[in-house]
Amino acid sequence: MEDITIVFDETIALEDRIAPVFIEGLPGIGHVGKLVVEHLIQELGAVKIAEITSIYFPPQVIIGENGVVRLCKNELYRYSGENGSFLFLIGDFQSTSNEGHYLLSQVYVDIANELGVKRIYTIGGYGVGHFIETPRVIAAVNKEELSSLVTDAGGIFSDGEPGGGIIGAAGLMLGLASPLGIEGICLMGETSGYLVDPKSAALVLDVLTRLLDITIDPAKLNERASEMEVTVQRLIEQEKKGEEELSYIG
Repeated sequence: MEDITIVFDETIALEDRIAPVFIEGLPGIGHVGKLVVEHLIQELGAVKIAEITSIYFPPQVIIGENGVVRLCKNELYRYSGENGSFLFLIGDFQSTSNEGHYLLSQVYVDIANELGVKRIYTIGGYGVGHFIETPRVIAAVNKEELSSLVTDAGGIFSDGEPGGGIIGAAGLMLGLASPLGIEGICLMGETSGYLVDPKSAALVLDVLTRLLDITIDPAKLNERASEMEVTVQRLIEQEKKGEEELSYIG
């Protein structure tokens, strides 16, 4: 097995793989990016064009229906239609090592460059360690002239946030795309980091679709957000109850 293996669907011609916009939504904090890109793929009816496997993924297999296993993989999808042409990166995992993060991110950016991509959007979650009533969509760009586009779409720039920078593909892809002349925008939905967060994902989706100038029905994502909100409220109530009980001690 190679360190990183990319297998394109050979039945899809090269010209049917090309797109000017690349959107990354690999698993991360709150699964925000994965939720957003899964929703876009489903709503647009994007078609899978490639699979990526790597020794930098966790040393495990995924168990599917009837106990059948498969290797961990990430996938590349493409949509082309009245809404435009987009490439989507989604999958099971990011890397388990620092080296793998760099090598895999470089592969993703190189694929984007080879397929004519002019702008990359990376989507992720910004974990703040507590539940948030109204999450913000924090942004970062690799070219200053992109900033006004993001703020007009509802994203915000906050100096020093995230405090440790952007970890993983969402950040590295922007940095690695810059020398190739590819524009990069990262959108991060605030999230507690405790749970899968469709509410944060729905807010990021709204900003992203404004940037893409497309209309996507958010109903399914909003429905998941409403269901999760019930769970979150229960956890908040339990948290408050615990604090009240502690206040009687000592």
